[in-house]
Amino acid sequence: MHAAAVESTTVASGLALPTTLVAKLLQIEFRDRTVYQYFGVPAEVHDALMRAHSKGRCFNSLIRGRFDYSLVTNAPSAPS
Repeated sequence: MHAAAVESTTVASGLALPTTLVAKLLQIEFRDRTVYQYFGVPAEVHDALMRAHSKGRCFNSLIRGRFDYSLVTNAPSAPS
C-alpha cells in the first residue's frame, strides 16, 4: 500500500489505509508538507478525490469540515 501522488496546488498525496467495518481512514499530505488523517471517509469519497480534476476543490467540498481529523505532522519550520 502506498500514497498516490496527485497533481494539485493543494494536495500532495492521498492514501486510503486499511479499514475495519466501522472506521475508514484517509491520510492526506498537503503541499505545505502537513499530514492529516480523516476518519470515517467512505471509499466513494476517496475515489472521487483521486479522480477529481481539482483535488483542492474536491477536498473542500467533500472532506473539509465533514469528517473528524487528526494532525499527524506539521510542516517543517523554515531554517532560522
